[in-house]
Amino acid sequence: MAKAKSKPKHIAIAGNIGAGKTTLTEMLSKHYKWIPNFEDVDHNPYLMDFYEDMPRWSFNLQIYFLNSRLQQLVEIQRGTETIIQDRTIFEDANIFAPNLHEMGLMSKRDFDNYYNFFQTLKTLVQPPDLLIYLNASVPTLVGQIQKRGREYEENIRLDYLKKLNEYYNKWIDGYKEGALLVIDVDKNKFAEKEEDFGEIIAKIDAELYGLF
Repeated sequence: MAKAKSKPKHIAIAGNIGAGKTTLTEMLSKHYKWIPNFEDVDHNPYLMDFYEDMPRWSFNLQIYFLNSRLQQLVEIQRGTETIIQDRTIFEDANIFAPNLHEMGLMSKRDFDNYYNFFQTLKTLVQPPDLLIYLNASVPTLVGQIQKRGREYEENIRLDYLKKLNEYYNKWIDGYKEGALLVIDVDKNKFAEKEEDFGEIIAKIDAELYGLF
């Protein structure tokens, strides 16, 4: 008799701004009784400053994200519950920081310092048992960003989202840290359609609890 896999500890949801990470995190945590870990945008002391003056605050913001995400990972590893995490430590380092550097919004010195620090931290933490990537085109992202109407996101430029998407796709193409599930958000409308959400559940069940 094949045995079911052991209980997962850490599920992570990755995706661009507006891809639907928080919504899916909420839905999955409810369905599986997993404990959700959200990105705390309301209490981030750098976010407003960053959107006002990106070159000045980019390094500070990225260090803040890195630390808060590392804290989450340490807590996940210490605990016994299954945690579902909204955004990962990998995204900061492989997508947001390099993009800021490429756009001239973070100096090479700051970027190298940041990235080397990330590489050191990465050796100390476990990757997620399952990474779910929400892949969305720029028009889909824009539509969802406008729908939620966050004030500080009003000025996000299309070229910024497009560049982030390129970094995301490059990172996902080379992702070898563990199990990966890619959801096409242009086609799968899990927030509105129950059968689309059911499709995601079936894939997660197969990935996490499927028999050997």
